[in-house]
Order: sequence, then C-alpha cells, then structure tokens
Amino acid sequence: MRKTLEQISSDPFHGVYFIGTTPPKQNTDIEKVSDIADKLLSRLDEIEYNGLIVYDIQDESSRIDKPRPFPYMQTHDPRMYAQLLMHKSERSVITYKSVSQRNEQDFVNWLKEAWHQFEIRDLVLVGSPAATNDIQLSLADAYKAIASHAPEFYLGGVTIAERHAKKGDEHARLIHKTHQGCQYFVTQAVYNAQATIDMLTRYAHECAANQQKPQRIILTFSPCGSAKTLEFIEWLGISVPEATSLRILNADKPLKESILICYNNLVQILEAVLPLGIPLGLNIESLTNRKEEIDAAILLYKLLKATMDKKLAQLQLNS
Repeated sequence: MRKTLEQISSDPFHGVYFIGTTPPKQNTDIEKVSDIADKLLSRLDEIEYNGLIVYDIQDESSRIDKPRPFPYMQTHDPRMYAQLLMHKSERSVITYKSVSQRNEQDFVNWLKEAWHQFEIRDLVLVGSPAATNDIQLSLADAYKAIASHAPEFYLGGVTIAERHAKKGDEHARLIHKTHQGCQYFVTQAVYNAQATIDMLTRYAHECAANQQKPQRIILTFSPCGSAKTLEFIEWLGISVPEATSLRILNADKPLKESILICYNNLVQILEAVLPLGIPLGLNIESLTNRKEEIDAAILLYKLLKATMDKKLAQLQLNS
C-alpha cells in the first residue's frame, strides 16, 4: 500500500527522498506519455526513494530581462502525470501548482478535480514569478481558498534561500506560510550552501522563539554538466558563487565536478542545520533532458541520500 508523504514525514530522524521531474511536452501523445513515465521509473529501479515531485512549468520570462536559455514549451497537466506516476510507482507524488493564472473559482474547481479525478493528496502551491505580472490570484488568497474549500491536502510551500540573502526575511515567510497551512517546504536548487545555512539557522531560531516545531525542509539539488545548463540555473534565479561556476566550467568532467560540489554543500548544510532540530529531506532533479545529466542526477541521488542517512543515524545515536 502506498504511504502518503504525511506518513513518511512523521519521524524527524528519518529523511524523505524525492526525485523531481516535469510532465512531457503538451504535444506528446498520451501513449508516449505513459512510455516516458515507464522509462523514468525504470531508471529509478536501482534506488530507494519515497516518491516524486511533478513540477508545474510556467513561462517565467517576465521575471528577468535575459532570454530563456532553453525555449519554454507547455506541458501536459501535472495532475495527470502525477497520477500516472503514482499508479505506476506506487509511491507518493507531490504535485506543484502555479496559482496566479486563474481566478479563485477556477482554482477551487481545479482543487476539486485534483482531489477527486486525479487523486492528488500532496500539493505545493507556487505564486507568480514576478510581481509585475497580471496576477488573477495571489498566493495568500490561494492559501485561503484551499483552507476554505479543500483542507484535506497535505500542503507544502516553496522556500528560496536567495530571497533570504537579499531581503533577510525568508524565515518569516516560512513561519507565515506555516500559519497559512503549509506543513513542509521544498527549496529551490541549492548551489550556495551558506545562503541555505543562513536561512535555515534563522528559521530554527525563529521557531524556538515562537515555541513551535520547524516544518520539514526538502533540499533540492541538481547536477550541471555544461555552460548552457549553468546559464539556465542562473536564469532560474539560483545563486551560484563565482568560484563554483569556474570550478564547473573549467573541470575536465563538469558533471562529476558539480556532483562533488553538491555533496560538499550538503555536508556543510547538514553539519550546520541538523543540530538545530529541523527535519530534512532531499529532492534530486535534472534541469535538462540530456541523458548524461539525468544519469548524473541518479548518481547524485545515491551519494546524497547515503550522506543524509548516515548523518541522521549519527544524530539519533547521539540524541
């Protein structure tokens, strides 16, 4: 029987482990969509994982002046692909939903369909990528709508260390989103360990000051094997220190170098954050459909999961 994310998240001494993916392009035949899901899951046969995250890909060109390194293409409904993966893998699937394009009634209808038609239970809401967009529904109003009309979802949010580095208030956002119903958070891809450590440390202290337990934070990591992928990572707003960029670009094997960087970043984060009592998890994604980067994501997953499992076991031993 498939365990829900809420069930597998109950023990703070155990990590939760996810693979991030995107739905196939909208012009892909439905039969081919099923084949793509099978191919993905066959790649994952060699690893132990709790579930998958299916992203809701949006055109974020309004967020930044630079052109998108990879062209934006609409995808199939994330709910449909999430349901397909859920049935095929018999694992939990977190489905992302960008809320700004629909009004409240459309969003409520979407939620009802997600629950009844697509069997979605684990949901992460995402706001507009830019404040200047034509926003039909704010993230705050979306949280209110889900609380009023569909409170059964196990609701999560996105957290961005880069935003904390700029504004210094991401810890407050996490507290506020918890009050709005969020029970876990997924980070943007981590390439700046210190920014993540600063955010989570401040969050832990804020939780202690408010006498509340921190919510689980699922840390996202992604390999990078080329200048084009690095350009896309930075286009997405992910902070990559200059020395890190140079290490990847000048390496004989950029993908392996990026895996080592992600490993070192995770070790730094775990050493700084685990003593603070924040339950953690991992989400490993490939930002491109290049086979070598997808294979690298599997290798990265193996390395980071083993690292987190060991650190969590040591924490439990010392508690």
